[in-house]
Amino acid sequence: RSFTSEPNRNTPSEPDKMGLRVGFVGAGQMAEALCRGFDAAGVAKCVDMTIIDRNQPRRDLFASWGCKIGGSNEEVVKNVDVVFISVKPYAVADLLREMKPFLGPHVLVVSIAAGVTLATMEDAAGANVPIMRVMPNTPCLVGCLAGAMSKGTACTPEHVATTGNLLGAVGKCHEVPESKMDAVTGVSGSGPAYIYQVIEAMADGGVLAGLPRAIAQDLAARTVMGAAKMVLETGKHPGELKDAVTSPAGTTIAAVHHLEKCGVRAAFQGAVKAAADRAHELSKS
Repeated sequence: RSFTSEPNRNTPSEPDKMGLRVGFVGAGQMAEALCRGFDAAGVAKCVDMTIIDRNQPRRDLFASWGCKIGGSNEEVVKNVDVVFISVKPYAVADLLREMKPFLGPHVLVVSIAAGVTLATMEDAAGANVPIMRVMPNTPCLVGCLAGAMSKGTACTPEHVATTGNLLGAVGKCHEVPESKMDAVTGVSGSGPAYIYQVIEAMADGGVLAGLPRAIAQDLAARTVMGAAKMVLETGKHPGELKDAVTSPAGTTIAAVHHLEKCGVRAAFQGAVKAAADRAHELSKS
């Protein structure tokens, strides 16, 4: 099951049917992106959000949008329907143990901390607390989330739908079994870094071929963006789209041949697997 605000696909619930009160424990960049995205899409408004963070400039920023600033974790939990845990992974378990007296079936906990398992969080928070584990990625900052979520043992279909409707406001989120989260990390969680390297390398190639750096980088970035839109909007296999631009004995097939000789396909496959394996190791530590 997938959730997205993209047209002609499964869309979030109407704003007036949501009316959700949302909290953020930790107000970093990802929390900022989610807060702004929820408000812009109307699935939750800033005036109905409460945040807590140690950093005064971050508190001031959220307050400038109309968010309430909590004085304690207890205050946040008691004034929201959904609370996002957006602190560093190493701090999640201790935080949930601290919040345990205030948690219960009435508050949905959504963790966006990488590598922290549902079992770890449920052990810290209590078995009756609904917890969703989410693997977002940084394009969430520009409304292009490619993410996944897994439900905890206390979650109902309504909890899954609530989480999906919220995250669908900032991109697309797939529901997957938790056993697939390491693979999600390998593809989309770490994936932006791979594509930044592709853009940088293509831009370097353009400079090598004589283009000014700024033009080369713009062309490379827009080519990646356009190619991605072609895959998503046509529904065609990437190989079919690649074949459509590789004419016999032409420039593109010469370039594709060079990439194949350099093992680019295998390198990307290996990168995804390496990231997934490392994510698995970290979840066990």
